[in-house]
Amino acid sequence: MPYQCETIDPKATAVVVVDMQNDFVAPRAPMQSQQALDMVPRLAQTLQNCRDLGMKVVYTAHVHRPDGSDMGLYDDLYEPIAKREALIDGTPGAEIYSGLTPEPGDHVVKKHRYSGFFATDLDLLLREWGITTVVIAGTTTENCCHATARDAMFRNYKVVFLSDGTGTVDYPDAGVGSLTADEVHQSTLVIMSNSTAHVMSCEEMLELART
Repeated sequence: MPYQCETIDPKATAVVVVDMQNDFVAPRAPMQSQQALDMVPRLAQTLQNCRDLGMKVVYTAHVHRPDGSDMGLYDDLYEPIAKREALIDGTPGAEIYSGLTPEPGDHVVKKHRYSGFFATDLDLLLREWGITTVVIAGTTTENCCHATARDAMFRNYKVVFLSDGTGTVDYPDAGVGSLTADEVHQSTLVIMSNSTAHVMSCEEMLELART
């Protein structure tokens, strides 16, 4: 049956903004998601509303060392990473996109894999703050957002997944067919809603947090 999160207590809720970095979001970026760029104004306003309600805001940034020592298989999967053209720690491309610049009190967690929980201190921060509900936003819907949401659920957090606060890219044919970004996004939302998270819009999440 569909996953349901019936209440949102702002004081016990954190919004995890996944990988909204220049290399994923900025126009003509090496790994750009047009969906992610298009949703920046809506997500920025949503985050401000969340802060006003007392929610914590945590950003993740997917980065790698210039020498490739923490890349694992990513240099086999993504050409811009293999060529050191994207997601290199300390470069402008790895920084959070300017339309979503973290504010005082926000935190940025660096990660090296899809999930924001893998080999990071994200879980430590959330537990220190007494967080019980995690709201997932960012890019890409099916990879880093999905993986972070799954790992949150595995750790017994209630998970809200923002349908219009996440975005992805087109998938070319790698031997089993291709998918448009819209198809990838919608398929992931269907899967998430039945297995991992309460999928809702930014406004629906805010309305639930205000009640």
